[in-house]
Formats: sequence, C-alpha cells, structure tokens
Amino acid sequence: MLPHMTLSDVRAVSAATLRRLELATGDLAAACLSAMEDGQPWFARLHADQRAGVLLVTQTGVSNFVAWLGEPDETIRLTAEAFRIAPRDLARRLSLRQTVDLVRIATEVFEERLPPLAADEAEYRILVEAVLRFGREIAFAAATVYANAAETRGAWDARQEALVVDGVVRGDADDALVSRAAALGWDPVAAVRVLVGSPPAADGGDAAEILGGIRRHATRLGRSVLVGVQGSRLVLLLTEPRGRIAPDDRPREGAHPVASLVADFGPGPVVVGPRAPNLAAAHVSARDALAGLRAAPGWPAAPRPVDAEDLLPERAVSGDPSALRLLVESVVAPLEAAGGELLRTLAAYLEGGGALEACARALFVHPNTVRYRLRRVSELTGRSPSDPRDALVLRTALLAGRLADPASTPTPP
Repeated sequence: MLPHMTLSDVRAVSAATLRRLELATGDLAAACLSAMEDGQPWFARLHADQRAGVLLVTQTGVSNFVAWLGEPDETIRLTAEAFRIAPRDLARRLSLRQTVDLVRIATEVFEERLPPLAADEAEYRILVEAVLRFGREIAFAAATVYANAAETRGAWDARQEALVVDGVVRGDADDALVSRAAALGWDPVAAVRVLVGSPPAADGGDAAEILGGIRRHATRLGRSVLVGVQGSRLVLLLTEPRGRIAPDDRPREGAHPVASLVADFGPGPVVVGPRAPNLAAAHVSARDALAGLRAAPGWPAAPRPVDAEDLLPERAVSGDPSALRLLVESVVAPLEAAGGELLRTLAAYLEGGGALEACARALFVHPNTVRYRLRRVSELTGRSPSDPRDALVLRTALLAGRLADPASTPTPP
C-alpha cells in the first residue's frame, strides 16, 4: 500500500520545481511514446491517428500530474480528463491489457524523469510518491473507461439482438437484419432452428444474467444463439452444432438434439421449428414454431421439446394454413402419386376404426393386400396407420386433402 500523502506534503513542492515540471511536459510525453514503441512491438504497428490519440492522452496526463501537485484534491477529475479527451474509438481499438501496458510504461518513464527535477531530497521523495499515486489513479481511470465502454457495448448488443429476433419473428428477412446479426458475430449463412417457449422465472435474479446463462449453455453445445424475450414467450435462434461439445452437454442417445436446452425455458411446452438454411429464411422456422406453441395445448402428452412438424393436426385445427398445406404435401400428395388405391385403403382403414378384416371386406380384397398397402403408406409418409398418434395425423391429412380439393380425394366405400 502506498504511503499516505497529505495535502501539505504535496504543496511542499516549490513553485520553481513546478515550473521545471511544466517545461518538461513536452519532452516527457515524447519519451513516453518512444518507450512505448520500444517496449510494445504492436504499438509501432498502430495507425498514425491511433498513436496520436495515445500521445494526446499522455500529454494530458503529464499536464494533469503537474496540475494535481497544486490541486491534489482534484486527482480523480484530472485523471479522468486524461481519457475523456481521447478519440472516442480509442478504447475499442486498444484492449484493456494493452492500455494497462501503456500506463505501466508511462509510469516507469515518470518515475525515471520526474523526481530528478526536484530541488532537494524532500521534494524528491514527494515526487516519487506522487508519481506512484498518480499512476494508480490513471490505471483506475482507464479501468473505468473500459468498464463504461463494455456496458455501453453490452446495451447496444442487447438492442441489436432484440431487433434481429423480432425481425425473424415478423418475417423481415432483409439486408439490415443480416447486417445486424453479422455485427453480433452471427454467421448469416449458418443453418438455423428457432425454439419458442415460456421464459424462465427470474426468482429475484437479474433477467440479463439468466439470458447470459442461456447463451453460455448454447456455446457449450457448439451453437451460436440469439435470445429474445417477447412478453410471455422466449425465442431462441440456434445454429447447427459447431466445434467440440462438453461431455455433460451431449444429448443422450435417442434424445432430441436440443433437449438439454429445455431446462433454460420456463414451464410449459417448448416447440422447435424446422431447420432453415440460413438466417434470411429463419422466419419460416419461427412461424412454424410459434404456430406450434399456440396449438401445443391440444396435445397435453406432447414431448418436451416437440418439433413443430409433430403438431400438424393441432396446428391445422387451430387454423394454421401452413399446417394444412404440409399435411397435404406430406401425406396426400405422395399417396396420390403412388396410385389412388393406397389413399382409398388408408381412408377405409381409418374410417373403419383400424380393423384390418373389416377394411379388407369393404374393399373386396384379401387382408394381406390391405397389410401390403398400409405398409406402403408407412414407407411413403413415414407414418404408421396402426399407431394412434400417426393415425391422427393421417386422418387429419385426409380431411385437409378433401377440403383442399373434394373432387380429387377418394372417399372410403
């Protein structure tokens, strides 16, 4: 800890010594700059305007040191001014560590060149202690500048992130949205999935810290993430996995790839939108995920998380036109393309309550023929008519097909 210097100690420096210090400020600033170039190889590679900014801060610091010797109570204000007059983007171009290294070099030059200007031994001791104390104040001032810059950057990032998430949700896939995401370090060509659910309860904690935990969790999963809280819903934009995933965060065999992120949501369903090829197309994933979230109460036993495509019947009933279209495209269209008998057999089987023998009698075919046709239905649609959940999806798809084109969809006999 530095020895305590009283106000009277500092004012013991004579006017003649203060005058010598004032005359030496120009040479002292130049010596600091030269020492920085010699001690830090990266400093010489800075642009001229950046070096000029450092020189300006150094000159102001030297002048403030001399002024402080006459006004020691003004230490904090004077040291803060040394950084306030710097170019606005200097803190963004130099890291905190680089700034600390420069402050250390400047302090060493001060220690070497200022005390010899003292008139006697007492003044020499006072100047040595003053340099040490002033160097500490300069270091604290630098840390304050960088802390304020970090807070400002964090607030700016949060606003940009909210704008990107809101733009994806609203479907504003323009160049401005991609540019904002790129400014946040997002890869605009990376594949994206959108997750929606309820936000976690703060429980008296900081909401920003909770969202920060979600970001850190996604990073451990090898994913980039953009987070947005929109009222009663939490929206995540996730890229496909990249890099190494921590062992504790790897999904269990058979689990959903994003299952470990479910704990970051609040209670209720969590819906995963389909994979979008890039950020510009992510609004489709967001649209389906939000439609699934609205329809999720219709399937209380749904897994958590659940894919939006697994909620097609509920979405169709809730009036989602894209769900109706997907049902027709994924079920009715391939069955029609394979021949009308598959579609007719599926309709007869479902309308008959899933009774194989009854279906065969209604179609005047052998039961093995019905089995073969139902197996083909499963191969073409990925849904088994004998599974209760798949049967609901298939039956809803038949209804959607009939409503879309009553004349083209055969009805059971």
